[in-house]
Amino acid sequence: QVHMVESGGGLVQTGGSLRLSCAASGRIVSINTMGWYRQAPGKQRELVATISRGFTTNYSDSVKGRFTISRDNAKNTVYLQMNSLKPEDTAVYYCNAGVFTITQRWDDYWGQGTQVTVSS
Repeated sequence: QVHMVESGGGLVQTGGSLRLSCAASGRIVSINTMGWYRQAPGKQRELVATISRGFTTNYSDSVKGRFTISRDNAKNTVYLQMNSLKPEDTAVYYCNAGVFTITQRWDDYWGQGTQVTVSS
């Protein structure tokens, strides 16, 4: 079993910053791509950013230049630094990881979600 624990959400004013963290723990052998997704009320979950084990990054156009994804492979942790936040960034943010476990299989794991609210 693998657990993904997120932290760092909250309420911030327009133009402010927040940093999300997500730590994976459990029967982990290796973690491939890690990422952040978000879901606003009444909308589908959407990709925010991903980062490969080799640190190749990918961003949605809506956050490019404002958000930075990073990871610490030794700590099995992924981060999302969010700057210049806008009200439309308000959503529940979920971390995701492709994990190879001691059961010798790859599976997709999700965090529980953390609320980010940007006030105008």
